[in-house]
Amino acid sequence: MSAAPIAIRHCPPAATRPLIDGSPNRRDGLRAGRACRTASGPSLGGMLAAWYERPGAAAEVLEVGEMADPQPAPAEVRVRISVSGVNPGDTKKRGDWVGGGMPYPRVVPHSDGTGVIDAVGDGVDVSRIGQRVWIYGAQSYRAFGTAAQLTVVPAGQAVPLPDRVSDEVGACLGIPGITAHRAVFSDGPVTDATVLVHGVLGGVGSLAAQLAAWNGATVIGTVRHTSDLSQVGDAVARCVALDVEDPAAAIRRLAPDGVDRIVEVSFSDNADIDAAVAAPDAVIAAYATRDPRPTFEFWPMLFGNLTIRLMGSDDFPAEAKQQAARDLTEAAEQGALRIPIDDPLPLDRIAEAHDRVDGTRARVLLTMPR
Repeated sequence: MSAAPIAIRHCPPAATRPLIDGSPNRRDGLRAGRACRTASGPSLGGMLAAWYERPGAAAEVLEVGEMADPQPAPAEVRVRISVSGVNPGDTKKRGDWVGGGMPYPRVVPHSDGTGVIDAVGDGVDVSRIGQRVWIYGAQSYRAFGTAAQLTVVPAGQAVPLPDRVSDEVGACLGIPGITAHRAVFSDGPVTDATVLVHGVLGGVGSLAAQLAAWNGATVIGTVRHTSDLSQVGDAVARCVALDVEDPAAAIRRLAPDGVDRIVEVSFSDNADIDAAVAAPDAVIAAYATRDPRPTFEFWPMLFGNLTIRLMGSDDFPAEAKQQAARDLTEAAEQGALRIPIDDPLPLDRIAEAHDRVDGTRARVLLTMPR
């Protein structure tokens, strides 16, 4: 059963509402009352947003209501959001999956989205006002993300969106796209290399396969079940189902000399396969694992001089994120990326959107009220 739309909560007027977080060392992305340059002059009105103030199930903790309009600090831009992207990481944060508690008293979720810049802080060229952009990292080390009519981000994290790329595609590029890019390219170009992408139908895996193929690699993918093979896209040269008797042997038949890069979605499950199919000096780029304490055979990996690279997208180097943003934008503009997208849901159905994320391979999006 789908979660019911959330009733809009009417908060006290902005002038009488207490600050959500008055701590000066919180990078919360919302600063009430600052002067900034906007498309229509100064404004300290209210916007609609979704938030949670305690961890828990989506229908129990997510609220939709009015909040003060955010104002950009120096080097920041404010974006009027059109589409907000929902990722598995957003639902994990809301559920407090690592047990760290609430990082801020109130969290407006989602790091990814698209929209139009309508205000800029000091140090940002006013010509950016009116620019259509896609956003990454809006709720990375910040309290307020894209599940709102307005959000503010550092100017570099609002990436110009080409006219031929839709808002929906732009809202899918952030977390999965940057993670995929880092997993494929962290150790250099893959032109003429062989890249193995596990979970090639997933959000990160499908983009990793497409980016690797776009860069001239031969891509071998894996899926969980033989019945999934028919869903694999054209970027994947060959694909192996992990439910066959000996998946490592099947991959070796496709790559007799081994694979040069491995994009890994479940390190604890696939470590032995990876060791068996890796070429000497290969890189295993792991961005997820089923078992948080994986075990694996040490000596085969040592004798292969393999590198295990762990991928935490919030903490990639800034220059790696910027390069990923440039490449993702270029690939999207060239039509090199195909992303399955569910019908977007309105903001007041955010709980339903969160519940959908773990049950679909298509991307889940929210549209903002105008």
